[in-house]
Amino acid sequence: MDSTVTAVIVGGGHRSLVYADYSLTHPDKLKIVGIADPNPERRKMCMERYGFSEEYCFENAAELAKKGRIAQAIINGTMDHQHFETSVPLLKLGYDMLLEKPFAVSKDEMDELISVIKENGNKVMICHVLRYAPFYLSIKEKILAGEIGDIINIQMAEHVSYHHLSTSYIRGKWANSDICKTSMLLAKSCHDVDLMMWLMQPTLPETVSSVGGKYQFKPENAPQNAGTRCTVDCPLVDSCRYSSKNLYLMHPNRWEVYAWADLENKQNVTDEDRIQSFLNGNPYNRCIYKCDNNVVDHQSVLINFAGGATGTFNMIGGSAKSLRKIHIIGTLGEIYGAFEDEKYTLSKISALAETGFEEEEINISAARDEGHGGGDEALTKDFIEYVKTGKQSVSCTAIENSVAGHLAVFLADKSREENGRGQTFDFSSYK
Repeated sequence: MDSTVTAVIVGGGHRSLVYADYSLTHPDKLKIVGIADPNPERRKMCMERYGFSEEYCFENAAELAKKGRIAQAIINGTMDHQHFETSVPLLKLGYDMLLEKPFAVSKDEMDELISVIKENGNKVMICHVLRYAPFYLSIKEKILAGEIGDIINIQMAEHVSYHHLSTSYIRGKWANSDICKTSMLLAKSCHDVDLMMWLMQPTLPETVSSVGGKYQFKPENAPQNAGTRCTVDCPLVDSCRYSSKNLYLMHPNRWEVYAWADLENKQNVTDEDRIQSFLNGNPYNRCIYKCDNNVVDHQSVLINFAGGATGTFNMIGGSAKSLRKIHIIGTLGEIYGAFEDEKYTLSKISALAETGFEEEEINISAARDEGHGGGDEALTKDFIEYVKTGKQSVSCTAIENSVAGHLAVFLADKSREENGRGQTFDFSSYK
């Protein structure tokens, strides 16, 4: 068991457990030895699930830090605005860390966190799991092999489905930046911006501009006679496409981790329990047009890279289905496809071909039920290898490789706030 990496969970939510569960299927690679979480039920659940004693249950990261270093690594899955404050004291103790994205909610936090890591020599990886998804990894390998030549332009788009937008960014945890401390671009689409920076490496971005806003979900767009709480006072509860009855009661398992958080510790939850939850003030029962959301529901980003290549990213919320599209055009060919289709097309310039090009469809094998298209488990495995050997894979999300994506988001949001005014990158302090 000398090669087994030991880790403590900080923040026992859904994402932390996705990574920690690797220890259940690969006990020779990863062992969970403790938990820091303010919820006693979650501490108890993790203690039983991973087989450690109550001595290694802590209420928060500060209490864990008082114990000294009790493992090699931390799996930090706290809320976005808690990443910085929970990471720093543990990094100073020498822990390596798997840190959920975004790893900071401001440039100042990012700069201080990186300074702490440099001073203490920690190995820190960020949970940009899409780099590990076979779909994107295959595209990266084609680029590295020179299949499409030098990149001229990258076009990317993320369509956030109406039910995902409702659950996370209008009624849910990431709806109000004054509370969650993150923008829509940072909380949701930093994955996509990170992918663009990764696919362009080692070329760095130089300037960025962005526009966007809140288009649909505001009080003036509410249907006539709409109530304030769907199942309590709204006559449109059966017909509104965003009715909580239709989204959550009729599909109770789709977003159960979020919509039924108040029932988390209840055994054998029934439909009556869920109905009562809505009557008792569950925030997911609010009219979608009358919430306190202030983050954008659509945003466009334009990036100029060193050497003249360009990239565009569009986030559009409220689509019928979730979709991530990509189209990369190079000097020798192009790649285009959609993540959800698990395939992409490689087209190469061929003057001798009758059509003028040669085309190949690349099918990607990834089980639909695997998290992030197979990325979750691959990232966890790579983190363990990184901690043990220090070697970085092609996908490695070591924090120094993730700076460009975060900085791009911070500057894009600043540009959006300034009505599209261009912003300039400065990487001099990160070298």
